[in-house]
Amino acid sequence: MTQDDPITAIKLRLQFADDAVFGPGKAALLEHIHAEGSIAAAGRLMGMSYKRAWSLVEEMNRSFTTPLVLSARGGASGGTAQVTPTGAEVLAAYRALEKVLHSKGAGPLAKIRAHLQTGGAV
Repeated sequence: MTQDDPITAIKLRLQFADDAVFGPGKAALLEHIHAEGSIAAAGRLMGMSYKRAWSLVEEMNRSFTTPLVLSARGGASGGTAQVTPTGAEVLAAYRALEKVLHSKGAGPLAKIRAHLQTGGAV
């Protein structure tokens, strides 16, 4: 978001040649898994089903050379999950790219925003 225009937001979505995708949702899921130690709990915090959260974790793990999340099945108390060092590195690099985009993108964003119709949908 820009300071002058709290409605405008920049969201970074990386799409690689092999169709691997990493964006704000997967980044947030990794952060929640790290904080909660659980894929199910992370999904609940994001308003998604366990199945959807697990599907995103599997997709991330398939896309990278080493898994971003390790999980262990649980019994009655549930399983556990942890973000791997690779997952932490990918997340940190993604957040660093976001910071660059927000700091260096304010000028170009303002130029684009200036051409939008007031109240118009894009």
